[in-house]
Amino acid sequence: MSALLSVQGVVAGYGAHDEVLKGVQAEVGAGEIVGIIGPNGAGKSTLLKVVAGVLRPRGGSVHLDGRPIHGRSPREISARGVAFVPQEQNVFPAMTVRENLEMGGYLDPGPARGRIEAIFARFPALADKRRQAARTLSGGQRQILAMAMALMVEPALLLLDEPSAGLAPRAAETLFDTIRAINGEGVAIAMVEQNALEALAVAHRAYILVDGRNSRSGPAAALAADPDVRRIFLGG
Repeated sequence: MSALLSVQGVVAGYGAHDEVLKGVQAEVGAGEIVGIIGPNGAGKSTLLKVVAGVLRPRGGSVHLDGRPIHGRSPREISARGVAFVPQEQNVFPAMTVRENLEMGGYLDPGPARGRIEAIFARFPALADKRRQAARTLSGGQRQILAMAMALMVEPALLLLDEPSAGLAPRAAETLFDTIRAINGEGVAIAMVEQNALEALAVAHRAYILVDGRNSRSGPAAALAADPDVRRIFLGG
């Protein structure tokens, strides 16, 4: 499988002497779901921020479809086909569902109307609430709206940071079904997820980060079945 995204030796942090990522390597193939799991503080969300351009790396490289994107602005990276859904503040609460989708398509407003209708056809629950403020949605619906906003740019790669955080089990199950469906339409996904077992159940492959470094990687099913991985990272 060709590498749509290639992260090589990335070093990054939030302050002059703060090194969160210490030479991380990762790849996401075209049409693949890759889970990124590990303990709190391992650098998982930081890795997504580097790929999205929210945080500039101090070392290493990030390539998308063979072209370097490290150090470019979030807008440039988005225009190249990467959409980032952060864990928090990922919708505009006071705006309607439709207005949120319009904001998601601001980089390319010409075809936005047609894309919005396609989003409503894909997500009937959002279509039913198109005139309601985003703050009135349930937690699961807000997460689906956030992903729908990201899909407005028709990305090749979707970055999801803790999508199930704070959701009830049934809402999380619906969300993961949605993630599978989006991937089924050809969108590659890199997903940081607090629920490691669920992430491994959804993903094709996964990386385990510990203290800003690669610990293990491989097919998600193999990692989930590995006794050492289950004991150390998955709670037994």
